[in-house]
Amino acid sequence: MPTETNPPERPCEFCDIVSGRLHAEILHEDESTVAFLDNTAVMEGHTLVIPRRHATDIWEITEDDAAAVMRTVHRMAGVLRDVFAPDGMTLFQANRPAGWQDVFHLHVHLVPRREADHLHRPWQATRADAAALAATRRLILDPHPRRPLP
Repeated sequence: MPTETNPPERPCEFCDIVSGRLHAEILHEDESTVAFLDNTAVMEGHTLVIPRRHATDIWEITEDDAAAVMRTVHRMAGVLRDVFAPDGMTLFQANRPAGWQDVFHLHVHLVPRREADHLHRPWQATRADAAALAATRRLILDPHPRRPLP
């Protein structure tokens, strides 16, 4: 049943790219991943890296597929650096609607950046309260967590 954490079923456009049913400007393919230019690019060279095997989000992807995605992200970051000589690189990976995910197949954005480009941080970092951090740490490391760690 569709909920905020479980979006409604719809055809997966990234699975269609993996299968060749949908065109994409593919930059790299291997046995586990595909990298292609984002068709809604916010900067020149904006690239997406996805696992070939469908995984909706970070909680669904296998550890091996997640590692393969990150290997390809690392390789593509080097390629984008060599081609565009950016001043920086923003990596972005979102999960579920509340986390700003809009295509429900795990993907990592690689966005080459320039000083003073048109992109802005979505939040301003401020120092967290030390006691609150300690309480959160205790909650996370509690020997009886609400959900068991894998």
